[in-house]
Amino acid sequence: MSGVNKEFELRGVHHLALVCRDMKRTVDFYSGVLGMPLVKTIELPMGMGQHFFFDCGGGNHLAFFWFPDAPEAAPGVSAPRNLPDRGEVLSAVGSMNHIAFDVPPEKLEEYRERLIAKGVDVGVILNHDDSEFGVAPDVHDGVYVRSIYFQDPDGILLEFAAWTRELGPGDVRHEPKTAADRTV
Repeated sequence: MSGVNKEFELRGVHHLALVCRDMKRTVDFYSGVLGMPLVKTIELPMGMGQHFFFDCGGGNHLAFFWFPDAPEAAPGVSAPRNLPDRGEVLSAVGSMNHIAFDVPPEKLEEYRERLIAKGVDVGVILNHDDSEFGVAPDVHDGVYVRSIYFQDPDGILLEFAAWTRELGPGDVRHEPKTAADRTV
């Protein structure tokens, strides 16, 4: 499933740092709704804000900054406006589009129902494949990942994703686009 890095011994994502509007609401969502333990809290010097870390499994962490003077979010620029199954996937160059958490394939339906029961707006289960539209109505041999999307209280797009098969050399077959291929 993974290649070998011959340049650096990278052991995964140490943490991904995001910005929230309300740290208490963020703690309530990530610890209370998603069950991620809050493992470190920091008051930044000179009243600059806070920096809190959540354990999201596998030795990885999700961190949030709270800045008293942070600019407002810009949906459609800093993140997609809505869920991918509702036609949204676009965000700006340099933005963070979404965070995908690896979950067991057999738990995806159960986790979707749990989120809904907790009042979270969750999209339908998507069967990602290499078809023209990138998703299939049913699971078949070409489906490589199944997932659900939802947003946190600040509109950060989150995904629970489950690999359904091993990836191989045939999964890398597209030429990368360049800045010259952009339409804007």
